[in-house]
Amino acid sequence: MRDHMRLLFLCTGNSCRSQMAEGLCRELRGDMIEAYSAGIEKHGLNPLAVKVMGEIGIDISGYQSKALDELDGVDLSHVVTVCGHAHETCPVFPAGATVIHRGFDDPPRLAADATTEEDALPHYRRVRDEIRDFVVTLPDALR
Repeated sequence: MRDHMRLLFLCTGNSCRSQMAEGLCRELRGDMIEAYSAGIEKHGLNPLAVKVMGEIGIDISGYQSKALDELDGVDLSHVVTVCGHAHETCPVFPAGATVIHRGFDDPPRLAADATTEEDALPHYRRVRDEIRDFVVTLPDALR
């Protein structure tokens, strides 16, 4: 994979959006992109993100929430911040790493008033699909 672009999806807690982005990128662009995800903090893997990814045949249940410092030693070529907080507090990356922002709504926040899992899932599905639409444009969208 040395010839692959090394892309990090960065979010606040590495629990939902960045995890879905990593899974989608590995599945849809794994032939050209080595995908990672991390957070400014670790919040644990969101079970509803796991569920909606499973609905489209992508198993992220074995993924773990990671803080950015756990990727020390990974020579990243690109960083995509997927939430506003991560973009605003984005750390400085080594020279050569291109940082872009492509924000997505926060499914847990969107689903905060949902009284059942079934009421919450459409928010997760919508954001998953928006992330998928972005991922299929990679790597061109990073230029």
